[in-house]
Amino acid sequence: MTPRNRAAAGRRPKASDGPNSKQLQLAGFTQETTSQLTTNQGLHIPDNHNSLKAGVRGPTLLEDFILREKITHFDHERIPERAVHARGAAAHGYFQVYKSMSQFTCADFLQDPSQKTPVFVRFSTVAGSRGSADTVRDVRGFAVKFYTQHGNYDLVGNNMPVFFIQDAMKFPDLIHAVKPEPHHEMPQAASAHDTFWDFASLMPESTHMLMWAMSDRAIPRSYRMMEGFGVHTFRFVNARGESHFVKFHWKPKLGIHGLAWDEAQKLAGKDPDFHRRDLWEAIENGDFPEWELGVQMIPQDKEHSLGFDLLDPTKLIPEELVPVQRIGKLVLDRNPDNFFAETEQVAFHPGHVVPGIDFSNDPLLQGRLFSYTDTQISRLGGANFHELPINKGVCPFHNFQRDGMHRQTIARGQVAYEPNTLANGTEFRVDGESGGFQSFPEEIEPPKIRRRSASFDDHFTQARLFFNSQSMAEKEHIVAAFRFELSKLEVPAIRQRMVDNLAHVDEKLARRVAEPLGIGAPDAKAAAGRPGFRGHRMALAIEESPALRMADTGDGSVKTRKIAILVADGVDSASLKPIREALEAAGAQCKVIGPRLGTVASASKRQIEVDATFAAMPSILFDAVLIPAGKDGAAALRQNGEALHFALEAFKHCKAICTVGEGVELLSMVGVGRAPAVAPAGVVVAETPVTNLGDTTAATEIATAFIAAIARHRHWDRANIDAVPA
Repeated sequence: MTPRNRAAAGRRPKASDGPNSKQLQLAGFTQETTSQLTTNQGLHIPDNHNSLKAGVRGPTLLEDFILREKITHFDHERIPERAVHARGAAAHGYFQVYKSMSQFTCADFLQDPSQKTPVFVRFSTVAGSRGSADTVRDVRGFAVKFYTQHGNYDLVGNNMPVFFIQDAMKFPDLIHAVKPEPHHEMPQAASAHDTFWDFASLMPESTHMLMWAMSDRAIPRSYRMMEGFGVHTFRFVNARGESHFVKFHWKPKLGIHGLAWDEAQKLAGKDPDFHRRDLWEAIENGDFPEWELGVQMIPQDKEHSLGFDLLDPTKLIPEELVPVQRIGKLVLDRNPDNFFAETEQVAFHPGHVVPGIDFSNDPLLQGRLFSYTDTQISRLGGANFHELPINKGVCPFHNFQRDGMHRQTIARGQVAYEPNTLANGTEFRVDGESGGFQSFPEEIEPPKIRRRSASFDDHFTQARLFFNSQSMAEKEHIVAAFRFELSKLEVPAIRQRMVDNLAHVDEKLARRVAEPLGIGAPDAKAAAGRPGFRGHRMALAIEESPALRMADTGDGSVKTRKIAILVADGVDSASLKPIREALEAAGAQCKVIGPRLGTVASASKRQIEVDATFAAMPSILFDAVLIPAGKDGAAALRQNGEALHFALEAFKHCKAICTVGEGVELLSMVGVGRAPAVAPAGVVVAETPVTNLGDTTAATEIATAFIAAIARHRHWDRANIDAVPA
């Protein structure tokens, strides 16, 4: 347990403390390490190094029950990993609504602005195993468990608002296609292989989701900087039984930011735990991640007013047509005490709802309502997974479900059925009372049929909307992602089918994707002649949606951004100090990176502590780079290949860079010199500020310009980065 979490655990919150009610409950299950070793039965163990033998060199005895208990428990320490979303990280926190939503829903956690509802949030990748890397191109899970006073509510979503398929019948096929190919179990945590694209090219309904998956949304900078979505259409139901359809959004306070693809690939090798480490460290540092919960609400009688079907999970509602109302905030402020007991054993389920929230007839959601229970029973060993501490609600629960593996509740009395009169001597019968959860009484259309609604038939209009809505740089990244993925395929016919489908999204996009793939030109007519193609097109009121692009999001701050300061012997500490202080005052986190650990000597012979070496903490772990002044320091860095690569790689990945005085020499290879007429986008080139009289005005101006550049996240419009040798 970390010092921060140990201190939090020691405070022992009161039972009435809403946001701490889950923490208090978990404290009852938490065990600290003690100095005396015992068996699971509490028997003191005097020797934990030697098994019981027949003589010091003799065979181990079957009688050694202490050895057998220890080995047996070890042999059973693993549980089946999740079929999808196996790789994850999680944290505790709270949710607080801004104002009562009673007009739309009777959900208790959406009523009182003074109430803080405890939550547990798990982020994950979809395709890879538990041992895969964090930064692969993939959909990210964003699952929130609200521990409300009326039961647990699970909002189980993704960082993309749509999905690959329209009906749960195809989910096993999708996952079988994207998982490693079964004959050789490759590739791990990647979609760039024949089986996935074979499936995708034959499923035009996947096209919209493919645009998202090939965008920078699939390689987020961090969990703290990605959106979350409920994906499906749900219902809000108020106390009068009135229904609104609702779409859920999580809007990150820090904005929506991504990695460069080259950077994501390198991170998978340099630090495969990049995202989980970032989340953990932010919380430990007190930089609590925060999102706002947003909703798009559509009255029951306006269900068919948008031109597409709200039940189709491959569609989104453009924010320009139905604005997102921000109704509350989510704050993550405590790391788990034990990864297995909490992050691994937590069981989410879209069917865990509370009064005031109900389902729609989305056929993908309907399938999930069955699948999740079935999965948890298999993964967690039985039907009592709800009794595990992390899954247990903070409100009382009572029913007549009994026994089974891992049952922890001790139910008193002779009665385990309903109705009854023996429990307390009076009749107990639950038979249509008006309280509790009430399903919305929707009228269902006959007949019973195995067919898809024609209103689901437009597979390309929203994919075109998404592409049209991206900034120029984001469009280029989508083209590059399609090229990379499809170039990995061994079967040319699959590449051809895919670009033929893309011709129905954007002809220029399809042509550009096809150029390096060794196939024919995109053929829209060929795509239209294949099974599964649908010619229906909806009429959208907008051609593009600025809300769908990532560029220029966030609050303009640099809080929690990681800045590398490159140093060597001879660095100018006088100009460095005020710039660093200004960065840290703005909320950035600075690390001094040098050729060796220990210290380097500045030009004035002051010792500067080095936090890490160039090799141990490469540029891909940082958001920006500061290269200070100092003639001898700059010359030493210029002669250090690792330092030179550090600077050039950050330049190639379009990160903000600030060079002061002679520090600009590290960028001379890319044509950046002192006092350039026009510096490359996001590069601040400054002369050495005068600080010998204590005047920090110039240093402050440099820091201000650098902070503004960092706040842009990336400068994707930087020219000629493909020529940079890094």
